[in-house]
Amino acid sequence: MWTEEKLEELLATPTPALVDDMRRIDGDILVLGAGGKMGPSLCRLAQQAAQKAGVSKKIIAVSRFGDPAASTPLQEAGVHTLSCDLQNREELDGLPEVPNVIYMAGRKFGTDGNEWQTWGMNATLPAFVGEKYRNSRITVFSSGNIYAMVPPHTGGAVETDRVRPTGEYAMSCLARERAFEYASHRYGTKVFILRLNFAIDLRYGVLADIAARILRDEPIPLDTACFNCVWQGYANEVAIRGLLHADSPSRVMNVTGPETLSVEKTALKLGELLDKKPSFSGRPQDDAYLSDASQALERFGYPSVPAETLVKWQAEWIRSGGRNLNKPTHFEERGGVY
Repeated sequence: MWTEEKLEELLATPTPALVDDMRRIDGDILVLGAGGKMGPSLCRLAQQAAQKAGVSKKIIAVSRFGDPAASTPLQEAGVHTLSCDLQNREELDGLPEVPNVIYMAGRKFGTDGNEWQTWGMNATLPAFVGEKYRNSRITVFSSGNIYAMVPPHTGGAVETDRVRPTGEYAMSCLARERAFEYASHRYGTKVFILRLNFAIDLRYGVLADIAARILRDEPIPLDTACFNCVWQGYANEVAIRGLLHADSPSRVMNVTGPETLSVEKTALKLGELLDKKPSFSGRPQDDAYLSDASQALERFGYPSVPAETLVKWQAEWIRSGGRNLNKPTHFEERGGVY
């Protein structure tokens, strides 16, 4: 039986490798944009790892926290919280100096028609943060959609591939990377850029999107025929451990699972587990947003939860009455419009 508490506990349980690395990370960790989908679980994971490592280290979550109650669970877990509008220069400049920063701030959905807001958050703000924290190690969350779509048989885009962002959101993600790369070259800032493809947390993600369409009797589009995804706990772990691999010039790694999943086969399996037959629309195209995460897998190990288990867990979560955050990934989008 799944509960929110069980899911949160799993997401916040550190691996022995993370605990070991936490002993090597010198100083406090500041998480910028900690109020998003992944931020709270990353902060709790870091806090648990620090406790198990037996080190005195503050994990500081920074967000607007428009609802003060949103910060309470983090505080109860031992995480320090700071309310800050990062786009307010005075508030940003007033944040404490720390040796380690994890940058999670970003804007995606609602970009179409409000491009200026997306560029402000994804391009302008990183330049200010890169300057403010030029003496810190910085992990930067980025996206795998800055690559061009590739045929599945290639195994996915690799870090040395030329980037070809489609649409203003993807372009702004690349701008975020370039802003931190500028800081890395200009100031010698050590930066680790994490290009993530589809984290899974059961309350949202590609699997939740597919399952929701099945339950609503909505056809599942097959134009984008396959995808990568990864357990969110693993993605957060790599972000934290990546602080030790930050470098100047900046280091880039793709982060996702080792599997390439078929949308159709995944939907059929979820339908079987949910006792509901899926329907489909469209025709499979010969390319998709896929990333080869071999570098990260070699450096950080394989995710503790494989894709097959994630599919099973997703169905169990729904059958247990687990909620959906209603934040679709738009995994099927091929034109870069979000």
